[in-house]
Amino acid sequence: MNTQIKQIAERLRGLRDALDLTIAQAAEQCGIPETDYACYESGANDIPMSFICQVAQTFEVETSALFSGTDPHSQAYFITRKGTGASIERTKAYKYQSLAHGFRNAKAEPYEVTVEPSDKPIHLNMHSGQEFNLILEGSMQLHLGGNDITLNEGDSIYFDATKPHGMKALGGNKLKILAVII
Repeated sequence: MNTQIKQIAERLRGLRDALDLTIAQAAEQCGIPETDYACYESGANDIPMSFICQVAQTFEVETSALFSGTDPHSQAYFITRKGTGASIERTKAYKYQSLAHGFRNAKAEPYEVTVEPSDKPIHLNMHSGQEFNLILEGSMQLHLGGNDITLNEGDSIYFDATKPHGMKALGGNKLKILAVII
């Protein structure tokens, strides 16, 4: 598994240890099966962004601290120059670049997400809150709550993120989106 996933897994373990929780207790507080939590902590499998956001919300830590290993310090504003956001490549198909990783107590989590074309089925996830996606480049198929929606460059969608959702790039081309998790 990739090095970044292993580093996030270590941060998850460290957080749980600092809170003096067992895997079972942490999993229960996050509302997921103990086996899933243990799997994410092992670093052997992909760790969904929705889970990272859930852990941050549950244990009142900054998502960016789990994501990048650094605590945010800015309180008035934070600038992310093109191509410089803290990034994580979860798999070869998905790359997330945090656009507010240095801002303390951010109310939203904005990411530039790059999705490579793939023949694999869409992986569905859910998380608390809402999400906004703006297509910056390419076209995507968004599966949302049992519906398949095609979105093209310039299109946007705002939705209830507690509904099962997932995306894939269309037309054999790379997809770039602005995703804001609220």
